[in-house]
Amino acid sequence: MVEPRSIELHINGETHVVSPHTGHTLLHVLRSTLFLTGTKLGCNQGVCGACTVLRNGVPARACLTLARECDEEEITTIEGVAPDGKLSAVQEAFIKVAAPQCGFCIPGMVLVATALLGENPTPDQGEIREALSGNLCRCTGYVKIAEAIELVAEQAV
Repeated sequence: MVEPRSIELHINGETHVVSPHTGHTLLHVLRSTLFLTGTKLGCNQGVCGACTVLRNGVPARACLTLARECDEEEITTIEGVAPDGKLSAVQEAFIKVAAPQCGFCIPGMVLVATALLGENPTPDQGEIREALSGNLCRCTGYVKIAEAIELVAEQAV
């Protein structure tokens, strides 16, 4: 049997050397090997967005991404959005407007919002809706989530 080769994942500013099997997804490695459980397993088909992480700053579905594809890439999970325990502006805004309800979709939503605001600090409502379109939420109806993103955008002006 061939042993899996080692890869280097740069996750939340830390380097992890792991040896995932050929078919292991980034989601599997994050949750089962590194115990970073903030990234959620939802549909496991890339549809719901619960497993969203930032891959080199761009939102990506960890359930569809093979871990080996991420060798030496920068990965940000929800745990990396609040370094040293200080909430990001996006996280603070989500709390301020009471955007989370059950909380299952929120890690993916926060990461999508972080990427959007990093690329465009003052998005309009249409751009916010477009950015959120790949993340499903069955609780909130997206109103409060969009409001939180708008709040961060207003503070950037």
